[in-house]
Amino acid sequence: MRELPDILIPQARVLFVGINPGLRSAALGHHFAGKGNPFWRLLHEARLTPMALRPEEDARLPEFGLALTNLCSRSSRTAAELSRTEIAEGRSALLHKIARWQPRIVALVGLSIYCHVFSRAHSGGAGEKPEGIAGSRLFVLPNPSGLNQSFPGFVDKLIWFVRLRELADACLPGPVAAGIADPVSRDPQT
Repeated sequence: MRELPDILIPQARVLFVGINPGLRSAALGHHFAGKGNPFWRLLHEARLTPMALRPEEDARLPEFGLALTNLCSRSSRTAAELSRTEIAEGRSALLHKIARWQPRIVALVGLSIYCHVFSRAHSGGAGEKPEGIAGSRLFVLPNPSGLNQSFPGFVDKLIWFVRLRELADACLPGPVAAGIADPVSRDPQT
């Protein structure tokens, strides 16, 4: 299976960070491609995108000021299969990406990612967090997977995507990042 490429732009309104690609996403080569995963529908229903995108249209996210990456690049059936080393290396790479691309908001897609990035035992729930990362605001979303029993229904997840959009609408653009030669990257090495 191939690694999914990052979809990065400087100063994105929101940089979404998944924990790692699922097997179907890796097989198809597109983010959040699991059959029951409502990520793309949540983006549209929350008005983060003006139309419902399909996973194979993930490269269109920059049109809407959005970007996407993963904490760990290796695909797996569940995130529990990731090693501590993979998570630690992914955390370091993620912090580098955030510092380089300077998104206005970093949205961690799943409460467990917050725990991994900030070495916390508990996430404290979904929503905006007081910590920032390299000048970016931080927001934690529930994992959109249908397997998420803490947020079992679509509406239970949509509430948080709407709150993220409200925060993104309230954030004014920051200064333009200097020294970035490649304005759009789909390179998994970034």
